Amino acid sequence: MGFKMGIVGLPNVGKSTLFNALTKTAAAQAANFPFCTIEPNVGDVAVPDARLDALAETAGSKQIIPTRMTFVDIAGLVKGASKGEGLGNQFLANIRETDAIAHVLRCFEDGDITHVDGRVDPVEDAETIETELMLADMESIEKRIQGLLRKVRGGDKEAIQQERLLKDALAALEDGKPARTVEVDDDDQKAWKMLQLLTSKPILYVCNVDEASAATGNAFSEKVAAMAAEIGAAHVVISAQIEEEIAQLEAEESEMFLSEMGLEEPGLDRLIRAGYALLHLETYFTVGPKEARAWTIRAGTKAPQAAGVIHGDFERGFIRAETIGYDDFITLKGESGAKEAGKMRVEGKAYTVKDGDVLHFLFNA
Repeated sequence: MGFKMGIVGLPNVGKSTLFNALTKTAAAQAANFPFCTIEPNVGDVAVPDARLDALAETAGSKQIIPTRMTFVDIAGLVKGASKGEGLGNQFLANIRETDAIAHVLRCFEDGDITHVDGRVDPVEDAETIETELMLADMESIEKRIQGLLRKVRGGDKEAIQQERLLKDALAALEDGKPARTVEVDDDDQKAWKMLQLLTSKPILYVCNVDEASAATGNAFSEKVAAMAAEIGAAHVVISAQIEEEIAQLEAEESEMFLSEMGLEEPGLDRLIRAGYALLHLETYFTVGPKEARAWTIRAGTKAPQAAGVIHGDFERGFIRAETIGYDDFITLKGESGAKEAGKMRVEGKAYTVKDGDVLHFLFNA
């Protein structure tokens, strides 16, 4: 499994430019006016992982198949979106279907690109969007609680649980806090996630800076970093303009360009790593002569469930997992070397898969 990240922000902050760069397409029209993104654009991108290339080279794999993640470019929200202003509720609904939110903030001055509020203040922009999402959640929760009344009175356990969680979220929102601040017990996690509250989603602030600030950030991004630290959110500094230029270059040219800009890697790599950390995701590998392939799981996933990411039959009929750590696979030059050195382990159903594991599953069909 990969994950789906919604790219949100006020109009003209560089969302579509960033989306175009990340997906290497021109599907999202970048234009200097609000609402140029009329429908959410979806881009599926390969997750870059140098380990996968090394594994394929070691094993002589004919094909390399990276894991993937999905970006959803959601049109610019404005103040009043929760009440239908701008393109309003249509886009709030699109956010509900994502796993996390990448909130692009304008951290650059440019007289040629208008700001919807006529000023550059990324912290205030972040608060504007958060407020709209909170208001939308409050309205949704109040309607849903009313809709549950009959089932709650009838003693429906699922409805009682939903009502309790919705009331917990509403209390937080009325206190000016997003739903993600609510402490949810393990037994309630599944039901909580199914509520799909906008402000319950993890948030990553993307500071879109000018080219000169791409390597070091600037005063605007420093304010965002302080805000993110205060609320326990993550942030990355990216120049969407640079990413757009890199997207048009060949690999060798892009490396030279990055070096000239004082950057070690593309913003996509940093954004994906931040997204993985945000959602507690990890990668394991399956490697053979035919293909080397990466698979995404959540941290703490047991071996049978990790096998189920490949196919449900693998999880249902799980017997055991033959496991080699990434470093051992590379150092010992593949599966045979790892076996001879005693570095291949046989793990059962209780095994927690680790990031970088090279796995071979045995199962009953």
